[in-house]
Amino acid sequence: MLTTLKTAYSDTRADDLAWALGREPLPALASLDLQLGDAKLQLRLLGASHQVLLEREDGTCSETVACIPGSRTPLPLGVAKRVGDWEYEFAARVETLSQGQFAGRAQELIALVSDHPNGLAGVFPGSPYAFTALLAQRHEGQVHWRTWHAYPQDGQLVATRTRVGAPVTAPL
Repeated sequence: MLTTLKTAYSDTRADDLAWALGREPLPALASLDLQLGDAKLQLRLLGASHQVLLEREDGTCSETVACIPGSRTPLPLGVAKRVGDWEYEFAARVETLSQGQFAGRAQELIALVSDHPNGLAGVFPGSPYAFTALLAQRHEGQVHWRTWHAYPQDGQLVATRTRVGAPVTAPL
């Protein structure tokens, strides 16, 4: 699903993004409710980036990657935590691209996510390449999502990936 967000582009630098686990739901400009097996997932576009809310019979999880006033937790490269009985894994990377590379990559990602039944993309006013996009899936009993946050003025694309589920056990 693709939407044009009716708000000012507020998180204007990749360095402004912060990560938080367990926050209450923040006001969303757009959202997509999904049922992935036994998991209810809500992908949420915020004026300041994204939030994902996961609910299953055995618990809940909330991930926020956004410009969070007063937050002291910058966007980490990686996190592995125990959340109740689940394992939570998060990874982020920042790519810096040339103007041409950035435009091409932005178009590819917006098309990929907006055409996917488990995808939500929001374009901010002012630039067709200022966007936040989320894509979710379920694989082997675990819920996965990827996100992209675009900063065309700096040619930066922040990509994250998250996995939440029961611990993966290696075969003996």
